Amino acid sequence: MSRRAVILAGGKGTRLRPYTVVLPKPLMPIGDFPILEVIVRQLAQHGFGHITMAVNHQAEIIKAFFTDGSKWGIKIDYSLEDQPLGTMGPLRLIDDLPEDFLVMNGDVLTNLDYGRFHREHAADRRLFTISSKKRVETIDYGVLEMDANHSLVGFREKPHADYMVSMGVYMVNRTVLELVPENRPYGFDTLMLDMLAAGRQVIVKEFDGYWLDIGRPADYAKATEEFESMQSLFLNG
Repeated sequence: MSRRAVILAGGKGTRLRPYTVVLPKPLMPIGDFPILEVIVRQLAQHGFGHITMAVNHQAEIIKAFFTDGSKWGIKIDYSLEDQPLGTMGPLRLIDDLPEDFLVMNGDVLTNLDYGRFHREHAADRRLFTISSKKRVETIDYGVLEMDANHSLVGFREKPHADYMVSMGVYMVNRTVLELVPENRPYGFDTLMLDMLAAGRQVIVKEFDGYWLDIGRPADYAKATEEFESMQSLFLNG
């Protein structure tokens, strides 16, 4: 069965400036490939035969690089936003989405099994599935704890906290689009709040493999350091 994916590739990449003044963020290089090409190759390997790229900023550069997808043996087409629509708003512009489809950011480096992620979501008849990762954040300062009189009562040197965060990879059932308004910005965060308010179940699947968001400068630096030695983890052949 050929699977369908939507890649969100319209962001301006402001966190990676000045690099993204010249290149769209999804075309930032990781080893010998733009990150978006790594994603396209992975999706093709996992049985996705049709990818729609939701584009806006520097759309013509992305379209010129990927054209119709024939280089990778898949179909690639494009959905152009006239205005930035957030992460979920662009889905309302695509009128041929199947019952279940993958949605992901175009700047994710991971070895997630996209095919299995799709298969489990569809088999369980879920509405929305979030792929999540435990992230450890360290505060680079000594943290002072004070009482009401401003007296020091505790001190922690560079504490850390664990969070479950969204990887920017989702499976979506088409019925969810009823909640997404047309022609105005609408983000993932707003959709989650609206689904919770409507009593619609969202499943969170924890992933224990490799994941980096290369839109973060620190993650991008780490990805460029590690990709060459770990390329076989992400790409077969």
